Formats: sequence, C-alpha cells, structure tokens
Amino acid sequence: MTGAVPPEQGRDLAALPKAHLHLHSTGSMRHATLVELAYRSGVRLPESLRSPSPPPLRDVDSRGWFRFQRLYDVARSVLTTEDDVRRLVREAAEDEAAEGSGWLEIQVDPSGYAARYGGVTPFLELFLAAAREAEELTGVGIGVIVAANRTRHPLDARTLARLAVRYAGAGVVGFGLSNDERRGATSEFARAFAIARHGGLPTVPHAGELRGPEHVRAVLEVADPARLGHGVRAAEDPALLEELARRGTACEVCPASNVSLGVAERPEDVPLRQLLAAGVPVALGADDPLLFGSRLTAQYALARSAHGLDDAALAALARSSVESSFAPEDRKRRLLAGIERWLATPP
Repeated sequence: MTGAVPPEQGRDLAALPKAHLHLHSTGSMRHATLVELAYRSGVRLPESLRSPSPPPLRDVDSRGWFRFQRLYDVARSVLTTEDDVRRLVREAAEDEAAEGSGWLEIQVDPSGYAARYGGVTPFLELFLAAAREAEELTGVGIGVIVAANRTRHPLDARTLARLAVRYAGAGVVGFGLSNDERRGATSEFARAFAIARHGGLPTVPHAGELRGPEHVRAVLEVADPARLGHGVRAAEDPALLEELARRGTACEVCPASNVSLGVAERPEDVPLRQLLAAGVPVALGADDPLLFGSRLTAQYALARSAHGLDDAALAALARSSVESSFAPEDRKRRLLAGIERWLATPP
C-alpha cells in the first residue's frame, strides 16, 4: 500500500464485498426522499438541505457540530408515519446492496423518535420490523445498534440499554453512545454500558472524534468497547494505538465526515495509515451520507486516492470490516470468500 493507485487501474470498489458498521438512521436518508417527505409534511427545509450538495458544516469554534445537529434534527422531523420509517430502512438497504455491502449495522436512538411513534419501545419494534423487511427484500443482512444520546440524562441511557438487551437476538446487535463527544461525563454512563454488557450486547460508543486520546482512554475504561465510533484521534498517542491493537478494538473510520466536521483538514490528513500501521482493526464508514455527501464506496475510494492503498490493502480493510462486525458467522464466511474472489479477479 505504498503508492497511489489510479482509480481506473483498480478493481471496482462497489463490487468489493464489505460490511458497513457506522451508519446513522436519519443520516442514511436519500436527499430526494428528504425533499419529498418534507414537502408532504409541510416541513420547510433550510437552503442547505434543499440543495443536493452536502451542506457546509466546518466551523473553527464548534467544529461544525452544532450546525450539523440542527440539520440532522430537521431531517428527522420529516419522518411522520410508519411507512416513512419502513422506506428509510428499505432505501438504506438498497443503497448498501448497490455499494457491495453484505452486512449493515444501522444505529438509531429511539428516544429521538419516541414522541411521534408512541414511545421508545413501539418505535424500536417498528424499526426492527422494517429492518427484517428490508433484509428480505435486498439480501443485505441488517443489525440494529441502539444508541443513547450523551446530551440527555444518563438515566435515559440506562432505559435504552435495558430496551436494547430486551431485543438482543431479535435484531439488536449492540449498544452505543453518540452525539457531541464533548458533552456529558462519560463516567456517568458506566451503568448503562454495564447493563448492555451483562445482557450480552457489545458496546460501540463514539470516541476519539471531537476529543483526543485522553477521552478514548476514559471510554475504554468505562465501556470496554468492542469498537469505537471514529477513534481517529487515538493516533495522537502511539501508546494508545498499541493498546487498541492489543485489545483488538476496531475503529470505525469515517473519512468524509472527519473532513466535513473539521476533525481533519484534508482526506489525506485522516490518520488511516497510522491506525493500520499500528495493527488497529479498521472498518470504514459513511456516518451520515445525507449531510456528508458520500456513501460507503466513496470512503474506499478516498483510501485509494488520498492514502495510496492498493487493492490488496483495500481488500484487507473490507476483511477487517466483516471480522469486526456482529454479523452471523455464516454471513461472515460468505463475505470473506467474496472478498477473496474480488481480489483474485484481475482489474
């Protein structure tokens, strides 16, 4: 993976079997669907969401986060019926199938939809049913990550952790903690993480995006995570990288969103190579394509063009995504075999 590979000389990245482990529910929405549902529901979209181009998010002081959150909340507000939720999940699965994903872990915070859908439990049941329908229609396996919001009270996180455990084995595959990493004390969410782990669910909190290595270490201690959402700021501490590699804690690296939010200045500044060189498992993710403007295959294209990864290294990234997933073992075996076939086919 030493030299840049011209895109026209590489294999088709959309044909590379892979798993997508970092995708938020509302952020997966197609722009055309957003516009259509907003018109139907009478939601006035800001100009930045009416345009099909990704909105400008970068801000020196806020790192673009507050603007991002406002736009995300507006996008979520266009979902008003059960059919809207089914459509959201179905279209996400259809897009993943077109991107070569054989397994999707989609993250959702039921509390963000509870008021409109009769509570967190009815909404999660609706979302899980939509996932099953989308899986049957597209062939893409879908696991649901229930994610608490770190800007809400930690007791809410405990409620969601119990809810996630209740539906473990019925489509819920993990428990996360998302939103602005700079808000709330991570230690206050320790009980929620413990509930999830004791219920047999792996934890996948966000860390190492808006805060540095010190917070990654705190999350490792409090949550004992299987994966970290983002984790890129761990590259600032070589000893921490060694620990992540030793633990086998995967980082869900989302290059396009890192640049959009100002975590990295340019795609080539995302520390993908440092993570890989340290032996840290990496799974590329698109985060919120609606707001960041690119889906999963584009993240692999950035790894090729901005970081000079050749097809063998890209196949290794896809392999890591599958191995770091919570997919059933038979699906993992099929995806891994498909990766080997992709690599064995001449470009």
